[in-house]
Parts: sequence; structure tokens; C-alpha cells
Amino acid sequence: MTIRSDLLGSVTESSRSALLRSEEYEDLFDQAPVIFAALSGPQHLLEAANPAFFEVFGGERRATGAPVDELFPELGRQGVLDRLDAVYRTGTAYRARGGRLVVGTPGAEREGFFDFTYEPRRDGSGRIDGVIVIAVETTAHHHAQLLAAEQRVLLEQIARDAPLGETLTGMARAIEELAPGLLVSVLLLDADGERLRHGAGPSLPAFYNELIDGIPIGPRVGSCGTAAYLRAPVVVSDIAADPRWEDYRELAARAGLAACWSTPIMSGDDQLLGTFAMYHRTPKEPEDKDVALSAAFARITALAIERHHALEAGRAAQQREKAAREDLAFVLEASTAITREPHYFDCLQCMARLTVPALAPLCTVHVVEDGRTRLIAAAAPDPATEGLLAAAGIRDDIDRAVARVLTCGRTETGGTSGRTETGGDGAPAPAARPDVTGYACVPLTTRGRTFGVLTLLTTDGPLDEHVVALAEELARRAASSADNAHQFTDRVRLARDLQAGLLPPELPAVPGAELAASYHPAGEGLDVGGDFYDVFPLPDNRWALMVGDVCGRGAAAATTTAMVRHTARAAARLLNDPADVVAAINEALTEGTTEDTFVSLVYGELRHAVSRLSLDLIRAGHVPPLVRRADGTVEELAHPGLLLGIDRDVAAAPCHIELSPGDSLVLVTDGITEARSPEGTFFDEHRLADALRSLPGATPTAASVVAAVTAAVTAFAGDSTPDDQAALVLTATS
Repeated sequence: MTIRSDLLGSVTESSRSALLRSEEYEDLFDQAPVIFAALSGPQHLLEAANPAFFEVFGGERRATGAPVDELFPELGRQGVLDRLDAVYRTGTAYRARGGRLVVGTPGAEREGFFDFTYEPRRDGSGRIDGVIVIAVETTAHHHAQLLAAEQRVLLEQIARDAPLGETLTGMARAIEELAPGLLVSVLLLDADGERLRHGAGPSLPAFYNELIDGIPIGPRVGSCGTAAYLRAPVVVSDIAADPRWEDYRELAARAGLAACWSTPIMSGDDQLLGTFAMYHRTPKEPEDKDVALSAAFARITALAIERHHALEAGRAAQQREKAAREDLAFVLEASTAITREPHYFDCLQCMARLTVPALAPLCTVHVVEDGRTRLIAAAAPDPATEGLLAAAGIRDDIDRAVARVLTCGRTETGGTSGRTETGGDGAPAPAARPDVTGYACVPLTTRGRTFGVLTLLTTDGPLDEHVVALAEELARRAASSADNAHQFTDRVRLARDLQAGLLPPELPAVPGAELAASYHPAGEGLDVGGDFYDVFPLPDNRWALMVGDVCGRGAAAATTTAMVRHTARAAARLLNDPADVVAAINEALTEGTTEDTFVSLVYGELRHAVSRLSLDLIRAGHVPPLVRRADGTVEELAHPGLLLGIDRDVAAAPCHIELSPGDSLVLVTDGITEARSPEGTFFDEHRLADALRSLPGATPTAASVVAAVTAAVTAFAGDSTPDDQAALVLTATS
């Protein structure tokens, strides 16, 4: 505080009469905002004071002419007289900044803060005859500083994302320190927007906080429920007489509460967040300071709540994102595992295994086959849990639920909730059993047809919507994979059946010879291959045999193979020359197809001679035949010949060979000679010849020759081959 020296000089020099001084004092200080008092003598008689002094210290007490400690005894108890005595005695002025005083009569006390100056007053001879008191009240400034400091602390807590409860409790205690006698409470709007929940109330009785937790929002629900309802401050200065407290009056009396001022806490976009309440233990109207405190801290509370909501929303979003990632990972991993299964039942059994315990502790899968529903998979974490599925009642309930879902094609769910669960047909549902608390029957549907049902059962509560949604997505993917596997299996079966139809069902018995053959389709055998062999009788005790390879795969190759076989069988019965038969086949190929189709072929006719077999062979662009003699030597019949189906003229000359007992004629397709090792090397004719030379025993049978060839190729190239492999072996026996 700064006071001009001439002003102080005029009031501390006391050579004038008391009356004159009073007039001067009045002229100087009556309208001044500062607090002024003139005290005379060692007893500090109140000689004069301005209205500001009486307004702060006197209230209704405005007398002068008596000692200040008699007029205002509360000042004496706080050391004011001791400081006045020291100034009067020593003549040394006293100054203080922010001094605290409690002023007012008993029952009406208030705390104040002041900047003081106590100056000694001297008479004309220079003797001290009194003390001049000049003060400025700084209570508002002091409170503003404290309020700003508390606000900074709270804002720092909000900025560092302190827990909401910690921030609200700290705020309540700060207000209670700034305004002694106040009890602060914060209630928060709940998720449904219909009730207020406990947020903070550190000085209120615990039972009171507990009983008002969850109060509804309404027009006559105390101060807080009403303030939330009206979205406006509600001041109740006397709870005992206010009708809005009718339902809570006894509770307030038990807690010793007599007044409550509540302010709604509003967000930046004018949405209700909660209420901020100040309680008093005696009936009381709010002062300006209380209104300012309420408004200031309501704003900070709104910031804290909005920050909390934002953090909670962020955490919830992160949790949802994490859960979504986990769900996606589960579905992807599960669907990938299911897709890897090549067969229909394996897909669905894999699905059952993956759902336990990820989605539920019990799982069954039913499918419709030949018009009947049957259980094809069941999964459980342990035998005891799996035993529930064997219980007659549960099994029957599942069967009925499965039948309903197969009929409607929609998911059916249920769970225990203190009532009996029944299905759409009025029959008990699985969750009606005491050991099963929830279930979901999810249809397996593909191409508009429901062919099965995935059933999940739980023993510890109903299945939530999230689990059901995951089950539906997994069932959708599994149904597609199972349908693809079913089509794959059907396609493989069809291809194999068709391939078998293009090969002789069994090799005939040729007098004086043994026959053996093998056929290995490429890959899974999804497409019909072009490799074929055949042996059939001819007139005059002759036999025809052939091995061939049609270019390409699939239906076109199958058609060409059938044409070659049937043409050969028909022509061979009419023509006596193998070359003519091959020419007929070539003519059929060149005239009967519109596409470039070519065939490699070895065709031969067998006759019996004395102690041997006589063969005439035509080779048309095919792998050269090999002859393994009884002594283990191997001969290659590399007689030239063109592929069939390219040129109308296929002048071919037969190659004549004779087989003695123990000799074997080995005919193979290029799937064997062109089988590749992991390094990419061909098996070729040389390795085939080596395999024939290394056959054990003196006279191997035709079957053992075929087995040796197959084993050698598998050892060299592995089980998977890029092309079909066919072999036909004829071994002379007599």
C-alpha cells in the first residue's frame, strides 16, 4: 500500500483541537476507499473513524470515545492492541501486508485480509498522543490468489490425466479450505442420463454419499436433482423448510446439513455433466464469494469431467480397436486353418475344435446328409464337460434347436434369466437345463442353402452378442470352405471315376504272359489326364496292347482318349496290320476334331510262337519301349515315328520283337521319364533302364517290374508329380 507523505503528515501532526482534527479527518477520509481510524492516548480511545472502518470492523457498532478493545474485543485477542502499544511506546510505525483478522460479532464472524499502516501521532511539542490506523482490505485479492493457485493445481492434475476421483476430491477440499464451513459435493451424470452418481464429497458423511448415489433427476429431488433437471442453479437456504427436500429431509438432518446450493455442471456444448453442491450446517444464503467460487469451480469441474470422458472414450476406442484386431486375427487364423482342410468333414470338425474354448466351452456341428441330420463333430475342454452333451435331455434339446435353425436359416440364442427357455416350437431350449446357461445355434449356409448348424453352449452365463457375432462370421466362412471342400471332393471323385472309365477295369488274362499296370494322376487328380493304356483280344488268337498320351487335360483330353481307344478297338478287329490301325487312329484325330490335338502312342499286336511271344510295335512319337531280358539286360526300342493328329500321312513301319520266358516289355508315358527331382533334373530313359537292370531275382514278375519302376520314380521325384504317370508291363511266361 502507498500513502502520500503529506497526507500522513497532516493526520499524524496533532497541534489542532480534537474538534478541528475530526473535521479534517472527515474531509480527508469519509469518502476514501481506505479504512481509517484515529486513536488517542495510551488506552487507544477511538477518536474518529471513517465509514469504511465501521463497515469492516463495526457492523452495528459505530460508537467512538471508548478504548478500541472495548468496542471491538475480537481485535485485542488477535494481537492488534500489542502492535498499537508498541507503536505508541516506541514511536516507530508498523506496516504489514496481507495480515489476517477475523472480524464481526459472535455468530457473524468472517475472515479478512488487510494491508496495515500504524503511524504514531504527535502533538505540537512532538510528543506522541495517539496512533493513526490506515488499512486496505485485500481479502478479495487474497482469495483470488488462493483461488488461482488452487485452479492451477487442478488444471495441472487435469493436464496430467490424474484420475477423475482424485481431481474432484482435491477440488472439494480446496474449496472447503477457501471457505471454512462449506461442505462440497460433486455428482456425475450416469450413462443413461437419468441419474446422478457419486463423484466426490470428502467431508460429507459416508452414509450420506452412499444414499444419494444414484438419485434421479427431477423437479423435486433436493437441490442437485432439481438443478440437473432445470439446468440452472438451485439455492436452498433452509433444507428443513424447502419442499424440494421433502423426500430427503430426514437424510439431511441425520447428516447435519441445513442448506444446500447446487449448480449444474455443463459441458462446452451445453450438455449436462453433473452437479456441484455446497452444503452448510446452518441455514444460510450464499454470499457473492460463494457464488464466484461455485461458478469458477463448476467450470473447472466441467473441464475435468470432459477430459475424463475424452480419455475414457479414447481408451474405449483403443479397447474396441484391440478387440476388433483380436477378433479379426481369430477369424482369419481360424478360417485359414479351416480352409487348409481339403475335405468336407475335416473343415467342419476343425471349426468345432477352434471354437472351444475361444468362444464357448461346448460345441457341436450337425449337417444334413441324404435328408437326415447327424452329428459330425463335438468339442469340449475336458471329458467332464463333454459328458454334458451325452445327457439325454440336453441332446434332445439341441436336436430340436438344430431342426428349428435348419428350417428357418436364422441364428437362435438363449440364456438363463430366472425363467424357462423354450424354442419357437414351445419345446425347452438347451439353456433350460441347469447345467447349460446359454446357447447359440448358428446356421451353416452357402449358396442360399442351410446344410448344417454350429451350436455353442456355455455353463457360466449366457453368450453375449459379441461371441454370437464372431460365431456367425466363423460359421459363414467355414460353410463356404466346407462347401468348396465338398465340391472339391466331388470333383476329384468325378475325375477319378471318369479316368477309370477311360482305362480297362482290369487287365485281361493273356495266355503265356503276365500283365501289370499302374496309373498315378498328377496332383489331386482334379482333371482327367491324357495318359491311357489298353489290352484287348483280336481274332486268330491275337492280342492288341497300347500305351498313349493325349496332349492336355480335362474334358477335351478325356474325349480324345476315348476316341483313340474306341477307334483302335474297332479298327484292329477289321485290319490285320498294326500300321493300318495306327493310320485309322490318325485319320480319326485329324478329321474328327477342330482343335490341334495330338497323341503319342505305342501300339502293338501279340502272337504266340513256339516257346516265345512275337510282337509287332508301332511307335508314334511316344517314349521308346524298353525290353528287359531274363538275363537283366535292357534294350531300348527307339524305332522312329511321328505324333498322331498332326499330319494326315503317318507312314509307320512296325518294329518286330520276340519275348522269351522271363523277358518283359515295359511301356511308360512321359510322366515317368520327365519326372523331376527337387533340383529340376529329369528322371529320363537312362534312370528307367537302370531301375530295370537292378531288379532282384532271376525272373521278376510283371507286377514286381511295375512296382520297381514306381518306387524308383517316387524316390527320385517325390510323391507329387506335375504330370500323369502310366506304365504297362507284359512279361512272357511260356
